[in-house]
Amino acid sequence: MLEAIIKYGFMQHAIISILLASIVCGIIGTIIVEKKLVMMSGGIAHASFGGIGLGFLLGIEPIIGGLAFAIVSAILIVFIKRKTDTSSDTIIGMLWSLGMALGILFISLMPGYPPDMTTYLFGDILTVSRTDIYFMLSLTVIIVMSCLTFYNYIKSFLFDETFLNSQGINTLFLEYYLFILIAFSIVILIKVVGIILVITLLTVPPAIAKRVTYRFNSIILLAWIIGMILCFLGLTFSFYFNVSSGATIIILSSIFYFISMLLPSKE
Repeated sequence: MLEAIIKYGFMQHAIISILLASIVCGIIGTIIVEKKLVMMSGGIAHASFGGIGLGFLLGIEPIIGGLAFAIVSAILIVFIKRKTDTSSDTIIGMLWSLGMALGILFISLMPGYPPDMTTYLFGDILTVSRTDIYFMLSLTVIIVMSCLTFYNYIKSFLFDETFLNSQGINTLFLEYYLFILIAFSIVILIKVVGIILVITLLTVPPAIAKRVTYRFNSIILLAWIIGMILCFLGLTFSFYFNVSSGATIIILSSIFYFISMLLPSKE
């Protein structure tokens, strides 16, 4: 496999995408797990399918359409949750189904044969292009810089929102900002594990890390390392056994999580 990494560009792209995806898993995954935003993130991920279908229909890069739909969905979830008495589950379920339905509708409107959606639904790390790498790198830099800049505010928002409000900090802006970063992270991971499987990769590494340590910084760092190991193992199995890389990564992640349950929890 080392020879293939040196020889083939698509393997080098896969390794770079693993590094970027693991950074996202460490930072945004920890935020999602600590703030209990797993289902909301699932809603944003599935809503992005509508943008991917629209991208195909309009002839633009599908992942750009997916990003636009993910951001709009993130903003809508926060807006409706804050401004109405509608429960979060209703909003998530509606956006989840609406995004998938729009994606299917847009693709059905395309002339000729519909595109192969497997890469976007279930991921294929071996098809990550140079353009995808630049796109993923840009979003990852934004996520890292944002979290470094607002680190103390984000930490307070996760664990004591009331205290942050009492200090005059605009938590509404912070919530919108975090949800947009979650939308960015979902788009980064779509090419790695796909829309349907993205939540597992965002939640399993920090969930395993939380069983080992309770320190916030350590959870982020450990989740980063665990995410990188899981993705690399998935890529290795996928390469040698010629099976779906996204599904392999998710199956390995689930197995490692169940094994981690044997460890005494630090929570």
